Amino acid sequence: MRPTEIPVYVVIPPRVLLLDVAGPVEVLRKANLEQTAVRFAVSYVSPSPEIGSSIGLAVAGIAPLPNHLPDGALVVVAGSADVPLGTRSRNRDEDMAREAEIVAWLGRTPRPGIKLVLICSGALLAARAGLLDDRDCTTHHACIAELARIAPNARVLENRLYVEDGDRLTSAGITAGIDLMLHIVARMAGDACALSIARYLVVYLRRSAADPQISPWLQGRNHIHPSVHRAQDAVATAPARDWSVETLARVAATSPRNLSRLFNENAGMSITDYVNRMRVALAWELLTNSRLDIETVAERAGFASTRQLRRAWTRLHDLPPSRLRVAGTELAVQWRVGPIGK
Repeated sequence: MRPTEIPVYVVIPPRVLLLDVAGPVEVLRKANLEQTAVRFAVSYVSPSPEIGSSIGLAVAGIAPLPNHLPDGALVVVAGSADVPLGTRSRNRDEDMAREAEIVAWLGRTPRPGIKLVLICSGALLAARAGLLDDRDCTTHHACIAELARIAPNARVLENRLYVEDGDRLTSAGITAGIDLMLHIVARMAGDACALSIARYLVVYLRRSAADPQISPWLQGRNHIHPSVHRAQDAVATAPARDWSVETLARVAATSPRNLSRLFNENAGMSITDYVNRMRVALAWELLTNSRLDIETVAERAGFASTRQLRRAWTRLHDLPPSRLRVAGTELAVQWRVGPIGK
């Protein structure tokens, strides 16, 4: 089966903040290596074939801004540095002309179905094109006031890693672009892929207040301890198995006592709590994606009885499992779960 190809156009502005490009695109590069269902096809576009960067390194071989974007494309707009490395001041007339070209292109090219991913001060270019009006959005903390001035009809939010409003996605400064792209990859290629990339990049899967809720499959994974990750990977792959501390200790290549200590220190919960979270996550999937009765759901999720399922469930959710289907799909999507364990 051929993978789904996602065209990605990375817009390179003058004085491009190189980490705004390298961080998010490295996430996509690794995503292409981690799975085969989705392939991200990346192109770099700009008004000029060569652009100076924030660190004084020139970026060359850039394609022109395309006249047409294919359906389902991602447009990633990087931010700019005020003063690149090795410069004190410069004539900005040429830079302003290139920025105006990007703004004009943004104003006429993206259409419904095209996702606009704005990294750091890249949001300012989209705002100048009127693309953030009546949208929730954010940017680097140093640019918040300017964004609010440029886009008075936008709902500019502070203290956010990233904000998603329909097909407009904005991120705070610099490394938050990695967080945003991990979020996008989790949506398109699955939580397991995003988690693997985060571990490869040695970054946490971060969220801040009011950001999209982290999937239960990723909770307790914002650490870098390999033994705990090995045990968590095993549980997430098959939550219904009889996971004793001794069994997981063998998987993690450590002693049961040490694994228990490591779990509490790194995952912020006990081994039993983690196993139950994964089983409740699987039960949620079964309840929302099948018509199985509650007894069968409990059994398939690894619980010895429905009573045991309800006890574990009520520690995490106010709504009991028996009422989940009655509440309908609108409530179900409040907790998006990934493909692990299906």
